[in-house]
Formats: sequence, C-alpha cells, structure tokens
Amino acid sequence: MATNLQIDDALIHKAVKLGGHKTKKSAVTEALEEYVSHLEQRKILSLFGKVDIDPDYDYKRQRARS
Repeated sequence: MATNLQIDDALIHKAVKLGGHKTKKSAVTEALEEYVSHLEQRKILSLFGKVDIDPDYDYKRQRARS
C-alpha cells in the first residue's frame, strides 16, 4: 500500500543510520513492527494479576500427553 507521510528528515536519517538500514522504508517498517510488538506486550502485561490460577494444574502431566 502506497502511503505518503511527512516525517522529520533528521529523525528518519538518524533512524536509518543507527539501525543500519539501507532504505527509509526498512527503517520505518522496523519501527512500526517494534511499536506494534510493544503495544501487544503492554496488553499482555495488563492481564497480570487478573488471571485465575488453578493450583491443581500439573504442567508436567500436560507435557507427557504429547
């Protein structure tokens, strides 16, 4: 999908250089992938303390089924 964005030239050049990218596109793609990954991790962390744990669950027995 073609997209036109106004991105700060100094910022994109710095990202390309620091990331060792050959193109602006690869720098932006990696940045977006990391951003999405970060948001997904935050979403998982928001579940901390909210998941009920079954004290009788035996993970070793579950592994033996395979």
